[in-house]
Amino acid sequence: MSSENVSRRRSRRGPSPVGRSAGRSPGGRVSHPGGRCRTDSFSSQICNQHNAEAPNLEQALHRMAQTEPNLDHDISWLLLPSYWAKMVVALISFLCFANSYDGDFVFDDSEAIINNKDLRAETPLGDLWHHDFWGSKLSSNTSHKSYRPLTVLTFRINYLFAGGFYPIGFHVINIILHCTISVLMVDVFSILLGGLQFTSKGRRLNLAPKTSLLAALLFAAHPVHTECVAGIVGRADLLCALFFLLSFLGYCKAFKENKEGHNFSVFWVLVSVILGAIAMLCKEQGITILGLNAVFDALVINKLNLLELIQKLLHKDKSLEVIVISMPAPMEDIELIMYNYQNTGLLRKGLLLRITLLMSGGASILYIRWRIMGTGPPAFTEVDNPASFADSLFVRAINYNYYYSLNAWLLLCPWWLCFDWSMGCIPLIKSVSDWRIIALAALWFCLIGLICQALCSEDSHKRRILTLGLGFLIIPFLPASNLFFRVGFVIAERVIYLPSIGYCILFTYGFSLLSKQAKKKKILAVAVLGILLINVMRCALRSSQWRSEEQLFRSALSVCPLNAKVHYNVGKNLADKGNQSAAIKYYREAVRPDFAAAWMNLGIVQNSLRRFEEAEQSYWTAIKHRKKYPDCYYNLGRLYADLNRHIDALNAWRNATVLKPEHSLAWNNMIILLDNTGNLAQAEAVGREALELIPNDHSLMFSLANVLGKSQKYKESEALFLKAIKANPNAASYHGNLAVLYHRWGNLDLAKKHYEVSLKLDPMAPGTKENYNLLRRRLEQLQKKGGA
Repeated sequence: MSSENVSRRRSRRGPSPVGRSAGRSPGGRVSHPGGRCRTDSFSSQICNQHNAEAPNLEQALHRMAQTEPNLDHDISWLLLPSYWAKMVVALISFLCFANSYDGDFVFDDSEAIINNKDLRAETPLGDLWHHDFWGSKLSSNTSHKSYRPLTVLTFRINYLFAGGFYPIGFHVINIILHCTISVLMVDVFSILLGGLQFTSKGRRLNLAPKTSLLAALLFAAHPVHTECVAGIVGRADLLCALFFLLSFLGYCKAFKENKEGHNFSVFWVLVSVILGAIAMLCKEQGITILGLNAVFDALVINKLNLLELIQKLLHKDKSLEVIVISMPAPMEDIELIMYNYQNTGLLRKGLLLRITLLMSGGASILYIRWRIMGTGPPAFTEVDNPASFADSLFVRAINYNYYYSLNAWLLLCPWWLCFDWSMGCIPLIKSVSDWRIIALAALWFCLIGLICQALCSEDSHKRRILTLGLGFLIIPFLPASNLFFRVGFVIAERVIYLPSIGYCILFTYGFSLLSKQAKKKKILAVAVLGILLINVMRCALRSSQWRSEEQLFRSALSVCPLNAKVHYNVGKNLADKGNQSAAIKYYREAVRPDFAAAWMNLGIVQNSLRRFEEAEQSYWTAIKHRKKYPDCYYNLGRLYADLNRHIDALNAWRNATVLKPEHSLAWNNMIILLDNTGNLAQAEAVGREALELIPNDHSLMFSLANVLGKSQKYKESEALFLKAIKANPNAASYHGNLAVLYHRWGNLDLAKKHYEVSLKLDPMAPGTKENYNLLRRRLEQLQKKGGA
């Protein structure tokens, strides 16, 4: 019987032990002054006090305790104590991804970690709050607006403790985070599947130990999580998930009866909001936990029947003034009648107060984020997300839904996994005659069926679990859905880390229903165990592919053969290893779509093979496809410098610095070229301009110091050399060139000292040994003259 049924039913009577959290036997009744009471699996106790004051009714509502059909009853599965269940989940999650611990930095790790100056000690900590995930200023036109300062902070701590870019420490932290999250999932699933109930001492009970263990194991060993765990940049998703779950568990603590006897704790609601904010500072999806907490409150704590409520609101039914909540079988049906809903203000003071706190907190968090990152949207290209650039609303809608179906398939059958799904991997659906429409139909057939059951089922237990399952599946996915703003990808396995919680709920509930109907329950249990073992092996295999870029990129060729980025990365990997001829083959495949990076890297390879005309053409094609491409202008300048086209080289590098003022390499090359061609005054002007924009760049200090030394501005040159050496004391060339300065200046003792330091750092430093020998001969001559 539905807990929201408005008809009155008489209770079956019978003796029962009195206990607020010990549960009830079927048919039992607990006596209570002024009315009848019973226990509930979601809170503590509810009483039928018709004449109670409004605050007492509110307190009674939130002390509600209800015994429902137990999912564990019909399944043949391990029943372990909570401690051992968590140990098993931790072990399985560790075994799945342990072999990624000594992997390299791969794919996006290079930009987010190795090339991210926010990780280095010389970058002020305050800059992290004004930069995006990749180290660019949020105000920059090239910023992706991915604001995750807490994730970057953990990378910085990793870097400082390791003393450099050693990937093992980064990988170990990711594995530990996933194990921790998987263990927390045991508690989360016990609430979502079994309900919320506390003992008299405030300890939460696990009313679904078998199903919560199964769901946690499914989560821990899901292969789609490999990108988040084995890829270091996946830490954003892991940290977000950690605080996401802590926010949910904190919100549940708000309903534990406190010493003052209040029906909920405002403190824990606020803690939940703060943890949600921390989750968002790790990754954008974290903010969705506030919405899920509200859904949990409405459906589980307040037991709202959404369909019934909508019908009454639409018909303006006056029966809203009388609400009757009836308890479901197998326990006796006991009713709580609350007269004059609007006058008592139960929901207004309880649910609506908590919803207001959640909404106010969420709105404040979003406003602060908006002020920090600015109003400008991130700039993405058509190859990143082609559907979002389609002119037709029909084409956009149908392709978005196709992407949703593919995400659902990755949850159901995570066998075909790829590090990137953009760049032509999934061709657009442009007409209803495309056979892939079947996938959309299948997705919505399943979703509509589940939604109908979640809204219309007479079984309140089924309604609750299906609604929570769909909520955890859909709500965390909304930021990646393209519904509110354009995202920079087609499909990203990392963004379904959180939605997989909903999948695990639905899978486990489906398994319990099948077990209830099956005659041979052990065969069904063995089948599920087989799925788990297959997933563990798939996780281990996929983790090994994420250990190196070569394995990762080549594994994608069979999954997304049309993906230009896959071919580009395979080609780049070959080029980095010196196999230029083989690299060209993959770059040629990559430039089929308008892929600017592929054209630029094709130009780099052609330049290295001295095919200069082809390289120049490739660079200009890249710039045609991406107008603001500073790195391509930089490489074009290098080509022109090799061809002694100095004016063209300077113009190309100047374009690079205009588009990206912090482009240190372009500034340096301009200074060096002007220095080498004898334009010392112009080189000095460019060097000073560069240092104003990038004042802490030691390479620019070094280049300008060389120019000033040649201009006989020894004192200023010395100051810049010493500043550069302080920033990078192990650079042999810095000491060697400072020694040359002292040699020219006549400060021979200091020249001797820095020549020796330079040779100690690099015995093969070009020119340093010859200059040192000249200095020694000069010193010997001076000694002979002094002795004479």
